[in-house]
Amino acid sequence: MNYKIVRLKTGSDANNTASVLIIYTGGTLGMAYDESGALVPFNFGKILEKIPILYSMNIAITVISFPEPIDSSNVTTVQWADMAYIIQENYDSYDGFVVLHGTDTMAYSASMLSYMLQGLNKPVIFTGAQLPISAMRSDARENLVTSLEIATAKINGKPIIPEVCVFFNHMLLRGNRAKKVQSLHFDAFESENYPPLAEAGIVIDYNTAYIRPVEEGKRLQTKKNLDNQVMILKLFPGITEHIMDACFNIPGLRGVVMETYGSGNSPNEAWFMDSLERGVKKGLIILNVSQCNGGRVIQGRYETSKELLNMGVISGADMTTEAAVTKLMFLLGQEKNPEEVKRRLRIPLAGEMTA
Repeated sequence: MNYKIVRLKTGSDANNTASVLIIYTGGTLGMAYDESGALVPFNFGKILEKIPILYSMNIAITVISFPEPIDSSNVTTVQWADMAYIIQENYDSYDGFVVLHGTDTMAYSASMLSYMLQGLNKPVIFTGAQLPISAMRSDARENLVTSLEIATAKINGKPIIPEVCVFFNHMLLRGNRAKKVQSLHFDAFESENYPPLAEAGIVIDYNTAYIRPVEEGKRLQTKKNLDNQVMILKLFPGITEHIMDACFNIPGLRGVVMETYGSGNSPNEAWFMDSLERGVKKGLIILNVSQCNGGRVIQGRYETSKELLNMGVISGADMTTEAAVTKLMFLLGQEKNPEEVKRRLRIPLAGEMTA
């Protein structure tokens, strides 16, 4: 891919104490209004005009832009591989990374990168904005400036945040625990099942007890093999056997994330259980997550979920749907043995679930 590279002059080179690579994939943060009032991709060579405070941050900033910025609704496994490749290729040259990304699928991308970047010991901060950087009331400036500060923060020479995160509206969330919940307010993301890793007020208050520690001696390994032959099946009152069977008989389908009710409950009518069992017997890996933003799946807690446990449906515990579907894609791409995929679905890979 023919990336566009811009190096920003921020402060004196002699005073630069840290370096950050910004990866611009697309999204609202990188948009600006042209003379006709239409939104067009922003020229990052002029970002210092929009955010002059960057001059005084003493950070050497490089921006790598996708050749054609994409709407995050169009993100696929191809873009995830591109993001991982850029980080891998530049890993030793920067203290941290900031990924500018559209908000609609940011939680999916942050979740997937948390699996792909194994041995990560540097910050990878996803951020974006609800309003373009040129808008008067834009949240882009605060989100970007604070993300840069977090991406360079260290204690005793070690990064404070050595993992993939989402920063938005003063809150730093573990990337694979985040979920977009708002489209009209600045507090677009939440993490119901895991505490925020930091909160940015007058100072940035880090919640160190919940931050993954630096793993000494680990080298970054990027795992790029992904398998997107998966689907999400959301249960609803009135779902029929024909719908279930049609989903489970999709050619090439290998895995299903099934969104159930409450703590993992589903209908226990005979036709429903029979349909599920047919899917499991034909080799489908079915992962059970809750439709609720908070809480966790506990298969067997109620009568309606005992049969799921017995037939081999896997509990997704307290994973978000975004973390579950990307984990399934990741493991199906990495493992040949279905039993090994099932085993690894049950354990945390990158802090995405509570053991």
